[in-house]
Amino acid sequence: MKIQERTGAGAGRSAAPAQPSVGDRLPTAPRERKPALAALAVLLILVGALGATLLVLQAGDRIEVVKVTQPIPAGGSVNTSNSTSVMVAEDADIHYVKWSQRDQLKKLKAVSAIPAGAVAVGEMFGEEAGVEAGKATVGLSLKAGQYPTGLKQGDTVAAYRVSADAGTGSSGNSNSDSGSSSAAGNAVIVDQARVTDVPGAKSSGDQLVSSTNLAVTLTVDSDKAADLAQAASNGEVALVLVSGNSGN
Repeated sequence: MKIQERTGAGAGRSAAPAQPSVGDRLPTAPRERKPALAALAVLLILVGALGATLLVLQAGDRIEVVKVTQPIPAGGSVNTSNSTSVMVAEDADIHYVKWSQRDQLKKLKAVSAIPAGAVAVGEMFGEEAGVEAGKATVGLSLKAGQYPTGLKQGDTVAAYRVSADAGTGSSGNSNSDSGSSSAAGNAVIVDQARVTDVPGAKSSGDQLVSSTNLAVTLTVDSDKAADLAQAASNGEVALVLVSGNSGN
């Protein structure tokens, strides 16, 4: 009888564990707040905004500088015909030549050839220009008729020897002999020379008219310099423009 009672008493029990009621849920841990991360996020936002502001301000800080519009040979100078102004962003690491300094820049020489389109910087110019290896500069003093009108810095010319006795003589035979010697004397000294400097040349291409001789400096091959200088000292040089000029 006792065994049956125990069995009957256990039959009513469920094998599943008892579940807590809805009102008896387990407590959850409170969320951990991280104020350091929030402060870092705010700081990053502020830094980004400051950087963008600095970029905008730097882009707006522009200066007017000198830009080369025509090639300038070594020893050449900036003038009104081969330069213009352009706006660039100011940079302390780049020694731009400001447009307001162009008059001072005209007194300096290009230390090497400067291509068209280059923005002028201080390192491009100096008191004296270097001469390329195998080249020499020769100064000429020319009268009207010994050079083409509108001659300007950067032009390419040919230098001819012209005899001062051309066309002279007292007889037919002497005229014939003189003509022959003149033809022999009118020879090419330099087939291509670069005009390095023409003081007083006008940028508009107007004729160069002066009561005094025109001083012209040419850059030629070294082996032609002596002949050209000798002919120039005798007043027996005439210049002719040839192809290859940037302005033609």
